[in-house]
Amino acid sequence: MADIRFDGKVVIVTGAGGGLGRQHALEFARRGAKVVVNDLGGSMDGSGGSSEAAQKVVEEIKAFGGEAIANGSSVTDDAGVALMVKQAMDTWGRIDILVANAGILRDKSFSKMTIEDFELVLNVHLMGTVKPVKAVWEIMKAQNYGRIIVTTSSSGLYGNFGQSNYGAAKLGIIGFMNTIKLEGQKNNVHINAISPVAATRMTENLMPPAMLEKLKPEYVTPGVVYLASEEAPTGAILAAGAGVFALARIYETDGVHLGEKGLSAEEVRDSWAKISDEAGQQAYFQGGEQGGKIFRKLSEG
Repeated sequence: MADIRFDGKVVIVTGAGGGLGRQHALEFARRGAKVVVNDLGGSMDGSGGSSEAAQKVVEEIKAFGGEAIANGSSVTDDAGVALMVKQAMDTWGRIDILVANAGILRDKSFSKMTIEDFELVLNVHLMGTVKPVKAVWEIMKAQNYGRIIVTTSSSGLYGNFGQSNYGAAKLGIIGFMNTIKLEGQKNNVHINAISPVAATRMTENLMPPAMLEKLKPEYVTPGVVYLASEEAPTGAILAAGAGVFALARIYETDGVHLGEKGLSAEEVRDSWAKISDEAGQQAYFQGGEQGGKIFRKLSEG
């Protein structure tokens, strides 16, 4: 099969001044894309800001003959997001791909976490995904083409001590994706999620050096590139790290119809083995399938 190429396509990568985002931006450029390198240039906890990091990545891209421009907007700032999109449209006249990668950490146990810590992380990760997607949505629909990659995490899918704020935001992104994947289908706008395990500024203090060496960001990027391609699925959650790729899904068991007569909490308790039986479980593509299952069980009962 032919190589995946992005000649003539325009890509926006948020949080692309370093780590995963930088690798994504470089690889898209190597494959022919014109790239908007967005990075606020703040510290890991979201404070400060400078467009210097984004400009350095632009210079790297230009050094091997690629096309790129830098943008220092915050993904939480409406005017900044609008400027980022305007820069892309004014420069190249279209936007084909958005990789929503920007993020921060404020890890603490829930007992020690302030509401400010929670809201800030939720705002950067969740609304910092929603706002850029909203800004490019009508452009992609009008083109009848778009590829959006959002960034989730195992902390959201499965949980991680000290990351209730981060986990809530990262699973919220999946809920967002699961609806707009349906709304974008008729206009060939696909949205998928990457769940990376990588050695970045956000993880360097969490793992030993030997492990970090195996978790280079460039081992995640091939998954992102595929999810941005014309052949990409929609609504997929791709876990990626150290060259390992897997599909994450939310499954629902077939369940049991207990009936209405005499229904009680005790009956739910006593039927728990049947309710939780994994035989026949399914991963649904849309919420209506759950309702369909319930009505099927009702008719069978």
